[in-house]
Amino acid sequence: MPFRFILNRAVFYLFTLWAAITINFLVPRMMKGDPVTAYMAKYRGQISPEAEAAIRALFGLDKDKSLWQQYLDYWGLLLRGDLGASFSNGLSPVGDVIATALPWTLGLVGLATVLSFLIGTVTGAVIGWNRGSRADIIVPITTFFSTVPYFWLGLIAIAVFASTLGWFPASHAYDKGSAPEWSLDFIGQVVAHGALPLITILIASLGGWILGMRNMMLTVLDEDYITVAQAKGMPTRRVLWRYAARNAVLPQLSSFALSIGFIVSGTIVMEMVFSYPGVGKMLLDATSAKDYPLMQGLFLIITLAVLCANILADIAHAILDPRTRQSEA
Repeated sequence: MPFRFILNRAVFYLFTLWAAITINFLVPRMMKGDPVTAYMAKYRGQISPEAEAAIRALFGLDKDKSLWQQYLDYWGLLLRGDLGASFSNGLSPVGDVIATALPWTLGLVGLATVLSFLIGTVTGAVIGWNRGSRADIIVPITTFFSTVPYFWLGLIAIAVFASTLGWFPASHAYDKGSAPEWSLDFIGQVVAHGALPLITILIASLGGWILGMRNMMLTVLDEDYITVAQAKGMPTRRVLWRYAARNAVLPQLSSFALSIGFIVSGTIVMEMVFSYPGVGKMLLDATSAKDYPLMQGLFLIITLAVLCANILADIAHAILDPRTRQSEA
């Protein structure tokens, strides 16, 4: 890739990272309320005023420090890899708290997002190539399910497949009384508990990918290079995947990058409906408790995930479409 293209993207993403971290620092402090005061009220009479001052200093909320000094201290902690301690989790390190929820979100929502993208993109490409065929009926059906609120879709799935048929567990990530461990029995529990929410996420998100890819295929099929390729007698499969689908998928990559990035934030509604442990529910609880360190740690991870996903999308764009890097170079 041209050096100028790489330099431009690096500068852009570094600036975006700085802006996101700065906003991440400012937003919790602009919210009404004080987490230290709430923490002190929770343990009223058990913590001395001197201890309160120490807690404020520990979390960078010292009233004697200016906002600018707090901002510099925040950057200093980040550069040392210290995300602070969580008010709402007994002052446990934020990194440890997030580590308990992140694998569940990545495993379930991540797998569902990748599968929905792959299945939806391939299906949309085939439907677009065979426009006017009976396969077109798939588009309105999947689009209908995409318009149904996930809350209702999840409850219907629980009522039918968990309560009535008993095929899947209705909630949680594993059986009650079990503890996470590397064993076939526990892995089986995780798969069984994650199957129903994964299927509902797939059903809810497939419509967008199929419709988007189908519409792009219809646009690409009218291009001259497709006509030329067919006139040369190239095999249908090669024209479909090597020429048509390769160009039609480019806009899908940007949407997929955003989806991959926001996997980290989880699906709050899904986690509430299925009582599934994840980052989304943790973020909601941290916001309610005004837990600054945990909120900032979660937002930071989400920001990094989105930036990394967009970097990968830029690389994919540059590989699949040389015009991208040539125009910026």
